[in-house]
Amino acid sequence: MRARGGIDLGGTKIQAVIAGPRHGVLGQARRPTPTAGGPRAVIKAMVATLTEAAGQAGIEVSALEGVGVGSPGEVDGETGTVANAGNLPGWTGSYPVREELEKQLGVAVAVGNDVSVATEAEARLGAGRPYNSFVGVFWGTGVGGGLIFDRQLWQGRGFAGEIGHMVVKLGGAPCPCGRRGCLEAYAGRASMERKARKRHAKGEKTVLLKIMREHDRPRMTSGVWARALEREDELALRIVNRAVEALGAGIASVINLLDLEAVIIGGGLGLRLGQPYVERIEAAMFPHLFVDQRPPAVHLAELGDLGGAIGASLLPAPPVLAVA
Repeated sequence: MRARGGIDLGGTKIQAVIAGPRHGVLGQARRPTPTAGGPRAVIKAMVATLTEAAGQAGIEVSALEGVGVGSPGEVDGETGTVANAGNLPGWTGSYPVREELEKQLGVAVAVGNDVSVATEAEARLGAGRPYNSFVGVFWGTGVGGGLIFDRQLWQGRGFAGEIGHMVVKLGGAPCPCGRRGCLEAYAGRASMERKARKRHAKGEKTVLLKIMREHDRPRMTSGVWARALEREDELALRIVNRAVEALGAGIASVINLLDLEAVIIGGGLGLRLGQPYVERIEAAMFPHLFVDQRPPAVHLAELGDLGGAIGASLLPAPPVLAVA
């Protein structure tokens, strides 16, 4: 197998890698996700990010065996389209991601769900290797989940693992999906930012917006939240504590239902806040576990920020453009 490209498309960043025959990273690049311009602007940024990663690896994009993309939203792997990616700018309908990228890159492209490819990467190459079953929880702009049973990704009828839309409070906070009380309404970074802005508008003090300006960030990224916590900002602490409690309840409910061996925490916020917050989430799970004398193992995602892009590089190329 020759080198492959992988692109992890997120709500705040686009991460690309060039992976070698044994999945080692030969080159990488990262750029912010556009905040305007819709799918065309996002596609342009994806092409630029992958091209930069290929340049770092000393490889022409046209020489790649193929490129995989992990995307949020409703992903159709057969057609390569992505629909209703609510955490991306102006992305409400369906867009032919595979077709557009193949035109611009000149190589075969495969498209998968961002959380699914990251979960498979952890199963094959990361913290999930010792386990037959686990749930991957990706705490970032939203809250995504992936399920591994018998070392295989379980997708159900196409939408299994949507832990972010488990209800953790009946009639609770509004979620970006349009429903109320979802885990993502409390722990998704986009929802956390809306909460912080609302409280600030009502007169509560916070350094979150000041840190955004200091670091020229258009959104409250994981780094902004981490710096606010380091400064012991009271509003940031309250919102993050609320998120941790919601994550604990939601993940424990998954364990109660499926009796999985392990939990792997990833995503932008999960990785940035790191092991101390993995331990806090584990502690928040414990009161809700039905079989608390035999809790699951809880780990930080081993592949780090590159896990989603590495997972995307594992996607098989469509046969129509596959290289023999």
